[in-house]
Amino acid sequence: MGTVRVMRDLVVTENITLDGVIDAGEGWFAPSGSEDAADTAEMVRVQREHMAGADAVLLGRVTFEEFRGYWPKQTDDTTGVAEYLDNTQKYVVSRTLTEPGWQHTTVLRGPLGDEVAALKAAPGRAIVATGSVRLVQALVGTGLVDEYRLFVYPVVLGRGRRLFEDATGVPRLGLVETRPFGSGVVLHRYRVTPAGDTAG
Repeated sequence: MGTVRVMRDLVVTENITLDGVIDAGEGWFAPSGSEDAADTAEMVRVQREHMAGADAVLLGRVTFEEFRGYWPKQTDDTTGVAEYLDNTQKYVVSRTLTEPGWQHTTVLRGPLGDEVAALKAAPGRAIVATGSVRLVQALVGTGLVDEYRLFVYPVVLGRGRRLFEDATGVPRLGLVETRPFGSGVVLHRYRVTPAGDTAG
């Protein structure tokens, strides 16, 4: 019998409002570490669990440049995010970026589906896509996303770009974890249900 190749998971991780907005431009979200101390410790523990299970980050150009301009400057970061992003492999989907200017960064210029499928087929742990509104919206209908981790904030904006913008191409999802935090933020983890799986 032939060896079965195990594909890496592609995980979309987003901070999201109650009405589905993932665009942080309205100022409703701040990086972890700015909340109350008790809640920060709880959320940092979860973040560290997630980081331990992933060895690659997939970003759109805008989010990559925002991260590059922010995280390397956080020399007193206690969450571990700055160190993780500095040392992990980063993949940026862009046809215009020429010099990433951040170590361990590869620019992906080919068709999105082909590039991401190749990453999933390579050895390694999970790949996390975060922020990057246009990128994650494009990934939704590709069949390449395995899991959604949504940190739902008790905020309603009524405007802004949403994760499931046009509500088409959304796969069937199964809830595998719900974890509330003291601040009112709730983590919902959903796994994509394989086609033909009718399990509830």
